[in-house]
Amino acid sequence: MTGTATVVDGDSLEVAGQRIRLFGIDAPEASQTCDREGQAWACGLASADRLRSLVGGDKVVCNGNEVDQYGRLLAICTVAGVDLNQMMVADGWATAFRRYSEAYSADETRARAGKLGLWSSSFEAPGDYRAEERQAGTTRAAGAPARIAAPTNTSGCTIKGNRNRRGEWIYHLPGMPHYDQTRAEEMFCSEAQAQSAGYRRSKAHW
Repeated sequence: MTGTATVVDGDSLEVAGQRIRLFGIDAPEASQTCDREGQAWACGLASADRLRSLVGGDKVVCNGNEVDQYGRLLAICTVAGVDLNQMMVADGWATAFRRYSEAYSADETRARAGKLGLWSSSFEAPGDYRAEERQAGTTRAAGAPARIAAPTNTSGCTIKGNRNRRGEWIYHLPGMPHYDQTRAEEMFCSEAQAQSAGYRRSKAHW
Protein backbone atom coordinates (compact mmCIF):
# COMPACT_ATOMS: atom_id res chain seq x y z
CA MET A 1 0.00 0.00 0.00
CA THR A 2 1.35 3.40 -0.96
CA GLY A 3 -0.16 6.84 -0.51
CA THR A 4 -1.00 9.65 1.86
CA ALA A 5 -1.89 8.32 5.29
CA THR A 6 -4.41 9.35 7.91
CA VAL A 7 -3.42 8.46 11.47
CA VAL A 8 -6.12 6.57 13.39
CA ASP A 9 -4.16 6.06 16.61
CA GLY A 10 -0.62 5.33 17.71
CA ASP A 11 -0.36 2.03 15.89
CA SER A 12 -2.77 2.26 12.98
CA LEU A 13 -3.21 4.23 9.79
CA GLU A 14 -5.58 4.48 6.87
CA VAL A 15 -4.22 4.62 3.33
CA ALA A 16 -6.51 4.81 0.31
CA GLY A 17 -9.44 3.59 2.38
CA GLN A 18 -7.52 0.59 3.76
CA ARG A 19 -6.98 0.35 7.52
CA ILE A 20 -3.42 -0.66 8.40
CA ARG A 21 -2.16 -2.00 11.74
CA LEU A 22 1.54 -1.38 12.34
CA PHE A 23 2.98 -4.84 12.85
CA GLY A 24 5.00 -5.72 15.94
CA ILE A 25 4.05 -2.71 18.05
CA ASP A 26 1.25 -1.82 20.44
CA ALA A 27 0.30 1.74 21.36
CA PRO A 28 -2.18 3.08 23.93
CA GLU A 29 -5.79 3.37 22.85
CA ALA A 30 -7.01 6.87 21.99
CA SER A 31 -9.14 6.87 25.14
CA GLN A 32 -6.33 5.64 27.39
CA THR A 33 -4.67 7.84 29.99
CA CYS A 34 -1.38 7.39 31.84
CA ASP A 35 -0.20 8.67 35.19
CA ARG A 36 2.68 11.10 35.60
CA GLU A 37 3.47 12.16 39.17
CA GLY A 38 -0.14 11.73 40.18
CA GLN A 39 -1.50 13.60 37.18
CA ALA A 40 -3.50 11.89 34.46
CA TRP A 41 -2.50 12.75 30.92
CA ALA A 42 -3.87 11.68 27.55
CA CYS A 43 -1.03 9.38 26.52
CA GLY A 44 -3.18 7.67 23.88
CA LEU A 45 -3.75 10.93 22.06
CA ALA A 46 -0.08 11.90 22.53
CA SER A 47 0.98 8.62 20.91
CA ALA A 48 -1.25 9.30 17.91
CA ASP A 49 0.14 12.83 17.66
CA ARG A 50 3.69 11.44 17.57
CA LEU A 51 2.82 9.08 14.71
CA ARG A 52 1.10 11.96 12.94
CA SER A 53 4.28 14.05 13.21
CA LEU A 54 6.37 11.20 11.80
CA VAL A 55 4.03 10.73 8.86
CA GLY A 56 3.62 14.42 8.11
CA GLY A 57 2.17 14.87 4.66
CA ASP A 58 4.61 12.51 2.98
CA LYS A 59 3.88 9.35 1.05
CA VAL A 60 3.70 6.23 3.20
CA VAL A 61 4.79 2.82 1.93
CA CYS A 62 3.33 -0.17 3.81
CA ASN A 63 4.37 -3.76 3.22
CA GLY A 64 2.43 -6.73 4.57
CA ASN A 65 0.55 -9.81 3.42
CA GLU A 66 -1.78 -10.63 6.32
CA VAL A 67 -4.92 -9.05 7.76
CA ASP A 68 -6.12 -9.18 11.35
CA GLN A 69 -9.58 -10.08 12.64
CA TYR A 70 -10.74 -6.51 11.99
CA GLY A 71 -9.71 -6.58 8.35
CA ARG A 72 -6.67 -4.38 8.86
CA LEU A 73 -3.51 -5.05 6.86
CA LEU A 74 -0.65 -5.99 9.20
CA ALA A 75 2.31 -4.09 7.83
CA ILE A 76 5.62 -2.38 8.34
CA CYS A 77 5.28 1.19 7.09
CA THR A 78 7.98 3.63 6.09
CA VAL A 79 8.22 7.29 5.20
CA ALA A 80 11.28 8.27 3.16
CA GLY A 81 12.86 4.99 4.22
CA VAL A 82 12.24 5.52 7.95
CA ASP A 83 10.56 2.57 9.68
CA LEU A 84 7.54 4.08 11.46
CA ASN A 85 6.96 0.95 13.52
CA GLN A 86 10.49 1.08 14.89
CA MET A 87 10.48 4.84 15.49
CA MET A 88 7.28 4.68 17.55
CA VAL A 89 8.85 2.12 19.87
CA ALA A 90 12.31 3.72 19.89
CA ASP A 91 10.82 7.09 20.86
CA GLY A 92 8.78 5.46 23.63
CA TRP A 93 5.32 6.08 22.15
CA ALA A 94 4.49 2.40 21.60
CA THR A 95 5.55 -0.89 23.15
CA ALA A 96 7.02 -3.91 21.39
CA PHE A 97 4.17 -6.33 20.73
CA ARG A 98 6.18 -9.41 21.74
CA ARG A 99 3.20 -11.73 21.35
CA TYR A 100 3.67 -11.36 17.60
CA SER A 101 7.24 -10.20 17.10
CA GLU A 102 10.51 -9.57 18.95
CA ALA A 103 11.72 -7.22 16.21
CA TYR A 104 11.42 -4.09 18.34
CA SER A 105 12.28 -5.47 21.79
CA ALA A 106 15.71 -3.82 21.91
CA ASP A 107 14.18 -0.47 20.90
CA GLU A 108 11.70 -0.75 23.77
CA THR A 109 14.46 -1.62 26.23
CA ARG A 110 16.39 1.51 25.29
CA ALA A 111 13.28 3.72 25.41
CA ARG A 112 12.36 2.35 28.83
CA ALA A 113 15.88 2.95 30.16
CA GLY A 114 15.80 6.50 28.84
CA LYS A 115 12.29 7.12 30.19
CA LEU A 116 11.16 8.30 26.80
CA GLY A 117 7.55 8.98 25.85
CA LEU A 118 5.21 6.65 27.72
CA TRP A 119 8.06 5.45 29.90
CA SER A 120 8.24 8.86 31.58
CA SER A 121 5.05 7.82 33.37
CA SER A 122 3.26 4.76 34.70
CA PHE A 123 0.77 3.13 32.36
CA GLU A 124 -1.25 0.03 31.78
CA ALA A 125 -0.16 -2.23 28.93
CA PRO A 126 -2.42 -1.43 25.96
CA GLY A 127 -3.49 -5.05 25.63
CA ASP A 128 -4.54 -5.19 29.28
CA TYR A 129 -6.44 -1.93 28.90
CA ARG A 130 -8.35 -3.27 25.88
CA ALA A 131 -9.18 -6.50 27.70
CA GLU A 132 -10.59 -4.60 30.67
CA GLU A 133 -12.64 -2.34 28.42
CA ARG A 134 -14.07 -5.36 26.60
CA GLN A 135 -14.90 -7.02 29.91
CA ALA A 136 -16.60 -3.89 31.19
CA GLY A 137 -18.65 -3.66 28.00
CA THR A 138 -19.62 -7.32 28.20
CA THR A 139 -20.71 -6.98 31.80
CA ARG A 140 -22.89 -4.00 30.97
CA ALA A 141 -24.37 -5.67 27.90
CA ALA A 142 -25.13 -8.83 29.89
CA GLY A 143 -27.50 -6.92 32.10
CA ALA A 144 -25.46 -5.23 34.80
CA PRO A 145 -27.81 -3.25 37.02
CA ALA A 146 -28.61 0.17 35.67
CA ARG A 147 -27.34 3.09 37.67
CA ILE A 148 -29.87 4.20 40.24
CA ALA A 149 -30.15 7.39 42.19
CA ALA A 150 -27.49 7.88 44.85
CA PRO A 151 -28.45 8.42 48.46
CA THR A 152 -29.25 12.03 49.17
CA ASN A 153 -27.36 12.16 52.46
CA THR A 154 -23.68 11.94 51.50
CA SER A 155 -22.20 14.39 53.99
CA GLY A 156 -18.64 13.32 54.82
CA CYS A 157 -18.58 10.58 52.16
CA THR A 158 -15.40 10.45 50.08
CA ILE A 159 -15.96 7.98 47.23
CA LYS A 160 -16.38 9.83 43.94
CA GLY A 161 -18.73 8.57 41.23
CA ASN A 162 -18.16 9.78 37.69
CA ARG A 163 -19.20 8.87 34.15
CA ASN A 164 -16.17 8.44 31.90
CA ARG A 165 -15.79 9.32 28.24
CA ARG A 166 -16.95 5.85 27.21
CA GLY A 167 -20.22 6.28 29.07
CA GLU A 168 -19.28 3.92 31.92
CA TRP A 169 -20.08 4.69 35.54
CA ILE A 170 -16.86 4.50 37.59
CA TYR A 171 -16.12 5.18 41.24
CA HIS A 172 -12.77 6.36 42.64
CA LEU A 173 -11.44 5.84 46.16
CA PRO A 174 -9.26 8.40 47.97
CA GLY A 175 -5.61 7.75 47.16
CA MET A 176 -6.30 6.25 43.74
CA PRO A 177 -4.63 7.79 40.68
CA HIS A 178 -6.81 10.54 39.19
CA TYR A 179 -8.90 10.83 42.38
CA ASP A 180 -8.07 14.51 42.90
CA GLN A 181 -8.71 15.31 39.22
CA THR A 182 -12.04 13.45 39.09
CA ARG A 183 -15.12 15.64 39.08
CA ALA A 184 -17.63 13.87 41.29
CA GLU A 185 -21.10 13.58 39.84
CA GLU A 186 -22.20 11.64 42.92
CA MET A 187 -20.59 10.82 46.28
CA PHE A 188 -20.79 7.54 48.19
CA CYS A 189 -19.92 6.41 51.71
CA SER A 190 -18.98 2.83 50.81
CA GLU A 191 -18.04 0.72 47.81
CA ALA A 192 -21.17 -1.38 48.30
CA GLN A 193 -23.25 1.77 48.05
CA ALA A 194 -21.51 2.79 44.83
CA GLN A 195 -21.89 -0.69 43.32
CA SER A 196 -25.56 -0.86 44.20
CA ALA A 197 -25.98 2.40 42.29
CA GLY A 198 -24.55 0.78 39.15
CA TYR A 199 -20.93 1.94 39.38
CA ARG A 200 -17.81 -0.18 39.06
CA ARG A 201 -14.46 0.43 40.71
CA SER A 202 -11.79 2.27 38.73
CA LYS A 203 -9.13 -0.04 37.30
CA ALA A 204 -6.38 2.58 37.69
CA HIS A 205 -3.40 1.22 39.60
CA TRP A 206 -2.71 2.50 43.11
